[in-house]
Amino acid sequence: MYYSDELIEEIRTRNDIVDVISGYVRLQKKGSSYFGLCPFHNEKSPSFSVSRQKQMYYCFGCGAGGNVYTFLMEYENFSFVEAVKFLADRAGIELPEMEYSKEAKEKADLKASILEVNKTAAKYFYVQLKSERGKQAYTYLKNRELSDETITAFGLGYSNKYSDDLYKYLRQKGYSEDLIRQAGLINTDEKQGVYDKFWNRVIFPIMDVNSRVIGFGGRVMGDAKPKYLNSPETAVFDKSRNLYGLNRARTSKKPYFLLCEGYMDVISLHQAGFTNAVASLGTALTPGHASLIKRYVKEVYLTYDSDEAGTRAALRAVPILRDAGITAKVVRMDPYKDPDEFIKNLGAEEYEKRIGQARNGFMFTLETLEKNYDMNSPEGKTAFLREAAGRLAEFEDELERDNYTEAVASAYRVSVDSLKKLVVKMAVSAGMARPSERPKRAEGAKAAGTKGTKEDGILTSQKALLTWMIEDETHFSKISRLISPDDFTGEIYRTVAQLLFEQHENGELNPARILDHFTGEEEHREAASLFHTRIRELRTKEEEEQALKDIILRVKSHSIDVRTMNLDPADMAGLQHLMEEKRKLEDLKALHISID
Repeated sequence: MYYSDELIEEIRTRNDIVDVISGYVRLQKKGSSYFGLCPFHNEKSPSFSVSRQKQMYYCFGCGAGGNVYTFLMEYENFSFVEAVKFLADRAGIELPEMEYSKEAKEKADLKASILEVNKTAAKYFYVQLKSERGKQAYTYLKNRELSDETITAFGLGYSNKYSDDLYKYLRQKGYSEDLIRQAGLINTDEKQGVYDKFWNRVIFPIMDVNSRVIGFGGRVMGDAKPKYLNSPETAVFDKSRNLYGLNRARTSKKPYFLLCEGYMDVISLHQAGFTNAVASLGTALTPGHASLIKRYVKEVYLTYDSDEAGTRAALRAVPILRDAGITAKVVRMDPYKDPDEFIKNLGAEEYEKRIGQARNGFMFTLETLEKNYDMNSPEGKTAFLREAAGRLAEFEDELERDNYTEAVASAYRVSVDSLKKLVVKMAVSAGMARPSERPKRAEGAKAAGTKGTKEDGILTSQKALLTWMIEDETHFSKISRLISPDDFTGEIYRTVAQLLFEQHENGELNPARILDHFTGEEEHREAASLFHTRIRELRTKEEEEQALKDIILRVKSHSIDVRTMNLDPADMAGLQHLMEEKRKLEDLKALHISID
């Protein structure tokens, strides 16, 4: 879906960011900016700043920032196109009819139709629950101690014992058999013909982050198998990329999610006041789930079943979350099986205590692993520590690895130095530690032999330069004489720099407009972060000049290194140019950069 840059910019300029955000956050003017409590994290002192001049917002506490489109994408979880439509409607701007390819139109129409039929089915299930036919299901839910308010909030329903009742109802509403099948609501076989996917089950509507019904879960009320039945994958439902309860949990101001296994666990926790609970949809946690979670929180408390299967699920989830940059902790619910049972027997206050006692995910993994070894024998303890060292070696960040090594050494009463040596030994034997290699032609990505922390440091420096350049016109002039857009190595970084340089040449600096260029959700969020890198406070003019010079040198040096690594050995002109660049870099080291 495409709208012109001119239209996107007109819509943005017709929606003053202070006016829009004031509808969500109470703002007070202080100097040239407006401040309020950040809607994206818990805080007591206002650190959320909105600039009418720049048409940008930024939180000094959590680092959230961007333009008016970014805000709606983060707060309402709109896609970029949804944010455009919302603001166009707010400003009274009529959007043109979009032109689709035949395939794109068919795909969009199918998704819209499935969402519509799912919504109709959800209403049908809800009405059935409240009818005489649903008395058994309603009694079942009440016996599970769910309030009417909770039942309504989660849209719980009932599919009655007649196996084609929903199908007949939807056909009467005018929906085609093919659409109902593509929505995953019916099956067909030779004996029964067409029959409902769900019948004689309590129904749990599954919603996306915008509270649209994308699928269903059905639970039997007796001992029939399977106990839970979920919608199949459809054009709108991908169980590996959605989480049950996320539409409600995303509005919680808790800085972490409680990750459960089942629907009832989520519902019970929400009813008890833990409105940040979510669950995967009948499948193990996937990298797709972790990526989705990271959009909202950086920490997860795993509150899986306390049986062996739940423990295995937690052990699988910990490294997946860690790889996504999410800290994992494990909540134990002994002697009860799951959060639902725990809350019913011990209450919310005791559950809150268990959250406070949660074990670090990595340490929990080692504690579970420890049970496989005889820790009272030297051989057993040595074998365990070798296994622990191998897992410690998997941490790419040196500081993080050292901190965990110290924690493990303390927990298992071994020398930190000897454990560190063992970690290095295990890394070498596993092929993780090797001499630095010449990176392949991979620009803006982690090259072979390059630590993630170094690459992250370069990207942070590039972000800092972009932030500095929009903060002060004089900074831009000085930096742009020494740095070009080509010196920014990430694709989005370079694009932002090119747009920023073009604006400067045209006599304007308008980062809010630059963000309009990025219409994809993830790239828009990443681009927004480039203008809001926190630069540490510098006490003197000399410190600021030195910091700016250090960052320029770092970015320029990295740019030359990347181009050198990617240079065709036969490109003599390119080689000569790089040698000239290196000479200029040496001259730059001796240059004094004044910020006057």
